[in-house]
Formats: sequence, C-alpha cells, structure tokens
Amino acid sequence: MGDAENPHAELEQLRRAMATRPVIDQAHGVLMAAYRCTPDSAWHVLVAVSQHTNTKLHHVAAALVETTQGKDLPDHLSTALRAALKAAPEDQAGQGA
Repeated sequence: MGDAENPHAELEQLRRAMATRPVIDQAHGVLMAAYRCTPDSAWHVLVAVSQHTNTKLHHVAAALVETTQGKDLPDHLSTALRAALKAAPEDQAGQGA
C-alpha cells in the first residue's frame, strides 16, 4: 500500500514536514541575506548542498542556521555550499562564499 493510500503514513509525513519547515525557512533567509541570493536561487543552493552531501535538507538547514550563532559549518557542507553558490547564475547569487 502506497503512502497516498495509508492515511497514517501521510499524517506522519505531514507532521515531519511541519516540524522541519521552520529551520528550512530560516536557512533560506540566511542564504538570501548572507549571499544576496534570490529566493529561488537560495532554495536551489539548499537542495544542491543536501543532494551533494547526502544530508537531509533539514539537517543542512539546521547547520546553516547555527552559523548565525557562531558555530562553524561542517567542512563537507561548507565545500558543497561554496560549489553550489559558484554554480548559481551570477544574477541570482552573490559571490560572498
């Protein structure tokens, strides 16, 4: 039975999304402010870092948000972030990485 056919699984998925969305939104804002990304570019950078490091999006987001409190971004995420920002079109992301 697929998730769409299982209301309990779908409910659990929605609960997880509601729990992780705030930190993802915060990280989205951090990227937009720190690197002058457009909203769309910031989203693509977050997704690229998650995919290229095989790290859940909300874990990437939490690590990025923690940098606003003085914590260092782990090396593997920092490397992937720099690459994702470089890959973003010039008019969509600043070169502050």
